[in-house]
Formats: sequence, C-alpha cells, structure tokens
Amino acid sequence: MHHILITIKEIIDSNLKLYLPHVASDHLENNGAVYYMNGKDGTEFDWYINEKFPPFMVFYNDKANLGAVKLLLYKDGGVVIYLFDDCGKKLVKEVHTELKATETELFTLAVLLKDQADDKKLWNADLTSINTDIQVHNDKCSQFRRNQKNYAVLKNKFMILNSRSYVSKKITKEGWKVGYMERSEPMDETDSGWAFFAGDEGENYVSDAGNFDVISVGAVCQQLDSDIFKYIDMPAGTRLIRISPDAFEADKNDKEIYMMISSR
Repeated sequence: MHHILITIKEIIDSNLKLYLPHVASDHLENNGAVYYMNGKDGTEFDWYINEKFPPFMVFYNDKANLGAVKLLLYKDGGVVIYLFDDCGKKLVKEVHTELKATETELFTLAVLLKDQADDKKLWNADLTSINTDIQVHNDKCSQFRRNQKNYAVLKNKFMILNSRSYVSKKITKEGWKVGYMERSEPMDETDSGWAFFAGDEGENYVSDAGNFDVISVGAVCQQLDSDIFKYIDMPAGTRLIRISPDAFEADKNDKEIYMMISSR
C-alpha cells in the first residue's frame, strides 16, 4: 500500500484507540478497514473543487453501518478527523492535525487513486483492494493537471453559491419568483454582489433595507427559485429580467418583467 495511505491507517487506528477505546475491531466493518469514499463525486472533483481527497472512512459493523471515523485529507497536508460513538450516532471528538507529505507526493497520490480507483470504477472500496503500489506515469499527472480547467467554471459557481445575496421579501415572504436580478461588484469575498427582486418593487420599497433578507445564493437556488442558477456566474454589471416562466434576458428597459408566483 502507498506510504501515505499506510500513514492514514495509522492515524485512524491511533485515534480510535485514544478516543474510542471501548470499540473493539470486531465492532467495525471488516475489522476496522479504511474505505476510500470516492463514490459521490470522484477524486478529481474533490481535489479541484474542495481542495481535498474524498473522505477516508471506518464503519460500524451493524445493520445501520454508520461511520465510526471520518478522515479528511486536504491538498496542503491538513487532516481533520471525526470520531463517532454510539454506533455512529454521536460525534465525540474532532481532531485537527497534519500529515508530513510534500505537495508533490499528495498530488501524485490523487492521480494514483483516480487511476486505480475512479477509472477502474472501484467506488467506496477498502484501501487494501486498490492497487497503489505502482509507479504513476508522467502522462497521467499531466492529464490530471490539464483537467483542472474543466472544474474552473464549476468552482466559481460553488463560491458564488456560498456567498450572500440580498433578496426582496416579496420573494422570501410573499412567494414570488425572481423577476429581476442584478449583480454589483462584491464588497468582499463573502458577498456575491447579487440582489434578487420580484420585479414590481418601487423606489420606496427598495430604499428600505428592512424589505430584504440576506441569504446565500445557494439558498435562493435551492429553496426559492432554481431558474437563476444558470446565470449566477455572470459578471458584475449584469441586469436580467424574467421574460417567460423559465428564461431571463438582459434588461434593456424595453420589456415588462414577467412576474410569477412560485409553486413551492
């Protein structure tokens, strides 16, 4: 097994012994085997979007099969470990540490795991079932690096989704969908610059900050109006109006806003 994966196993075992000493190995799936949980998004996605590997997990060996240990390894070598008692129902400890490995070593391991797990469709597998005792060829590393560009747009959208926006209470409280949206220059890294309106708010309404809620762009997309998602990475200066039940276009002050009540 790759030396970094051996270290991960050692870190997990030592923390199990320290914080869950009453949990015997036969209480754990496959006697405490570590599983590489790449099945959700894959190695490349987590590396470029979340700047970490998919989680490394140890599970309880019972019907619920909940996690006993979850280890997150970040691309800078940072490690966060979560330990769960009561057969996975209770978080008892969060440990922060670091793994002594170079950036190149961690990158090479990511390439190796993509090649030997993801590309072979080994999802959420026991680490010992993944062939990691092989040399990583330069062409595999080069391709992994080239693929970063495929995630640039998606990563930008993720950042925007996690940033705040200003939303008219005609949307949040009265149930209207977004009829008008405009993006200003973000004030800081936590601000998206977006403001969302139903479309008939007058100057008096807009001038009162009490008529707006501050929530993440992601919450707007998920809970209020998913139609805006395709537009959220448009640049500052963008002004859009709804022109139909499912489409927006640039506001040129020559059309009325199509307003509609949400079905949520």
